[in-house]
Amino acid sequence: MRKIVAIGGGSMVEGATAAIDAEIIKFSGKKTPTVLFIPTASGDNLDYCKNFRRVYSEKFGCRTDSLLLLKGKPPVKTIREKIFNADIIYVGGGNTLMMMRRWRLLGVDKLLIQTCQQGKVMAGVSAGAICWFQFGHSDSEFYYHPENWDWIRVRGLGILPFTACPHYLKEHRDKHFQNMIKNKGGIGLALDDCSAIQVLGNQFRILHSNKEARAFRVYRQKGAVRNELLPASPQFQSLKSLENI
Repeated sequence: MRKIVAIGGGSMVEGATAAIDAEIIKFSGKKTPTVLFIPTASGDNLDYCKNFRRVYSEKFGCRTDSLLLLKGKPPVKTIREKIFNADIIYVGGGNTLMMMRRWRLLGVDKLLIQTCQQGKVMAGVSAGAICWFQFGHSDSEFYYHPENWDWIRVRGLGILPFTACPHYLKEHRDKHFQNMIKNKGGIGLALDDCSAIQVLGNQFRILHSNKEARAFRVYRQKGAVRNELLPASPQFQSLKSLENI
């Protein structure tokens, strides 16, 4: 059964996503889960790993580990053991395009899909939210051409059949994302900072870690683009409801 928590953004170390982080841990069903942090999108940033450990280990009491995939080519056995031994996989933010290319080169994409099918909790923020979806709205071109770049659509793992947009209002992505949906079609899920979608099997609900956070369904209908607010709710509802137009 799929268990996914995709967060639109917000500083974990500053406590902005604390309520969502607590829900991720609870979602595992274990008192002291093992959480694997995958910081590929940040270039395997070691400070990011330390901050993750400060929050999930020192604050929340989890067992934590990190999977570094960019410094050389890790042994396949090591990659498999770290992924399959985790109760929770948490993917950090950064360059989505580079991350997905590296995962596919190493076969990590297939391992993560298998792990999701086993009912482990798959979570992440920004690029780490995009990766679970069919497509994502990404600033990856900035990392290659900082003086001349634009938002792009990046292909994710396809576990969820939508196009995701993190930092929706915080980074003023809304107009470009709406145009992307208008031109490319499909159903968009737009998550602002401190908002998340939590998926359990074929059901979902929206989570917020502050009262100003927002999430939206973005879709094309009769040539126009609709931007529909998705309220936070303690109740789960059918994912199919997001696909119905």
